[in-house]
Amino acid sequence: MEVKKILNNKKQFLNLLLLADEQEDMIDRYLENGEMFALYDNDLKSICVVVKKDSRIYELKNIATYEKYQGKGYGKKLIEYIFDYYKGKCRTMIVGTGDSNLTIPFYENCGFRVSHRIKNFFTDNYDHPIFENGIQLVDMIYLKIDL
Repeated sequence: MEVKKILNNKKQFLNLLLLADEQEDMIDRYLENGEMFALYDNDLKSICVVVKKDSRIYELKNIATYEKYQGKGYGKKLIEYIFDYYKGKCRTMIVGTGDSNLTIPFYENCGFRVSHRIKNFFTDNYDHPIFENGIQLVDMIYLKIDL
């Protein structure tokens, strides 16, 4: 396995980024300001984008693994790499996700703990309803971990 920092042509990964954030103009809000990392194991498995919020907090804005590779540990490996990479650069890593029984346990398994909620985030900011596992996402749940 190898993780590469992506410096140019970040939009070439749009099809994978859209798995985690399904509206392109929302991705455009953070893609160029963020640092992108790609995990390869022979071929591309996972991608993530991290944005500096302030001198002590970074936000994991997008992490996606191709569906056929999900559940095989690639996302967790990429998050572990991100934790090591940002240790010493920031105090806290945050991530926002939908109120879903698929994603919240994944982040908790990576060491994140629920921090706070932004009411109606998905209904207020997306131009169409977002569903995960048959349930409409309404609130954004933020989780955090101190590095």
